[in-house]
Amino acid sequence: MIDLDLTPLAAVVVGAPDPEILDLEARIRVAQLRADVPAMDALLADDLLFTGPDGTVGTKAQDLAAHQSGAVRFREHVPMELRVRRIGPAVAVTALRAQLTVEVAGTLVSGEYRYTRVWAREGSRDWRVVGGHVSAVPPRAREAP
Repeated sequence: MIDLDLTPLAAVVVGAPDPEILDLEARIRVAQLRADVPAMDALLADDLLFTGPDGTVGTKAQDLAAHQSGAVRFREHVPMELRVRRIGPAVAVTALRAQLTVEVAGTLVSGEYRYTRVWAREGSRDWRVVGGHVSAVPPRAREAP
């Protein structure tokens, strides 16, 4: 069962909670777990700049295609820590640490990962991820503040 509420994220917020951004992070988490391409399409900027764990920059189209085809399938997504920094009324940066199990081209990959996302409202549009990065959290960094 996929959690549809904010509880998994609200329980791991470090610092003051930001309900609006918490909701966005919850929505993208559920979209990833469900491979919900229309939801991800709405949450990702068309000109997204996102660096993957291997250092390559991916596009929104590539991300959506990977989920649509099943080449990428989130099997487990357990939030461990969420930090939010609001830059103003239209920009926020999040740092989410999570335990992930992802099936990539038929191979299960598990570990602790950190997502950094830049959320922005551009013009009259809704919030979208305009940039980000995901990387594995090495064991030595897991206890760092």
